[in-house]
Amino acid sequence: MFINQKIKYSFIIPTLNEEKLIGDLLSSLKDYQKTSNYPFEIIISDGGSKDKTTEIARKYTNKVFIHSENCRQKISEGRNVGAQNADGEILIFINCDVRIENYDKFFEIIERKFINQNFIALTFAVKVFPEEEKLSDKIFLSFYNRYFHLLNYLGMGMGRGECQIVKKQDFIAIGGYDENKVAGEDFDLFMRLRRKGKILFYQKFKIFESPRRYRKFGHWRILLSWFINAIAVLLFNKSISKQWEEVR
Repeated sequence: MFINQKIKYSFIIPTLNEEKLIGDLLSSLKDYQKTSNYPFEIIISDGGSKDKTTEIARKYTNKVFIHSENCRQKISEGRNVGAQNADGEILIFINCDVRIENYDKFFEIIERKFINQNFIALTFAVKVFPEEEKLSDKIFLSFYNRYFHLLNYLGMGMGRGECQIVKKQDFIAIGGYDENKVAGEDFDLFMRLRRKGKILFYQKFKIFESPRRYRKFGHWRILLSWFINAIAVLLFNKSISKQWEEVR
């Protein structure tokens, strides 16, 4: 466990009515933090939850920032708030519905493949929670992981918001997430980062996500939404979606 060490990493987690899943993620992070050799902090940037999200979050971290304005906060705004309050030099943006099954390996990859190499950002392949995975999930995400890898290989830059890792100095230099975008802000961030340097899309390590959005909307509808917003960001520097619908 790190004692009196300078914080090197900041986990930044945007939330909105996530009482069902936030405890699982934060408890795993806190348990690892007790014995970890990697000094990190946990930051919750909440969009104004009406459930017990922030109450649960405060059991695990004293860095809980709550959006209190009347207008709905975009996830891009929430992530930027987290970054503004981060003490770490490496920002790790993750969503509340993800799972990192091997933190030692996770940090080892960051240290060995990202920090000590000539990359400006890092992201991983994404899969559905193993216990909830269906064949359709495997096919869908296998295609999308390869597609994202291709975009990075071609120099466009791409990384899903489930896990985006970037040095704080580079994040600040490009102005963080574009707060005008309701969707596609993750693509836009990595697209702008790619102009400054190379991005590592590491396929050998997987980040796991909840399939809740796939179950509600279906893979084809989500594929269409992602594609339309990505094209709009690429060609017109804006997202088509006016509001990102909660799935809880």
